[in-house]
Amino acid sequence: MEALLISTGVVALAEIGDKTQLLAFILAARFKKPLPIVAGILFATLVNHGLAGALGAWITSIASPEVMRWLLGLSFIGMAIWTMIPDKIEEEETQVAKNLGVFGATLVTFFLAEMGDKTQLATVALAAHYGTPVMVIAGTTLGMLLADIPAVFIGNKFAAKIPMKLVHSVAAAIFAVMGLLTLLRVEKLFE
Repeated sequence: MEALLISTGVVALAEIGDKTQLLAFILAARFKKPLPIVAGILFATLVNHGLAGALGAWITSIASPEVMRWLLGLSFIGMAIWTMIPDKIEEEETQVAKNLGVFGATLVTFFLAEMGDKTQLATVALAAHYGTPVMVIAGTTLGMLLADIPAVFIGNKFAAKIPMKLVHSVAAAIFAVMGLLTLLRVEKLFE
């Protein structure tokens, strides 16, 4: 349950102001059909984060615990730094799927926008850290939806009222604490 809750919270916070949330705003403004957009976000995220979770589980199966500790600790600290860097969306990401309909355009553009994005890499790290990729994938997908569904339905009016710097700082702090705790092997103190 911890994997689900942490994954949901961290990704929901990290996603606020992320390029995929900006993409949700753009798609909502362009198509004005929220349900196929939300469905496209859901399916794209499940596939993308499913692949990321599988990669995290695979890394866990081949790396020694000591190597994993360092990889995960440094990955979480890297995510903390990356979370503080504002995202911009490239125009080509919104143009890549013009002829696929609302659902298809959302599915393709979200999937491509998430490739190598911080939430995809966070999914890899969280799946490796918790060793429960299904719970992590469920959590990161839920976190993505918690951040992006309001963007689809409410649009830019909602985004203007959110203190982005504070939200990014909280998400970065969570990643940093997870990284430091992993590097310092704090979980060993409680065994």
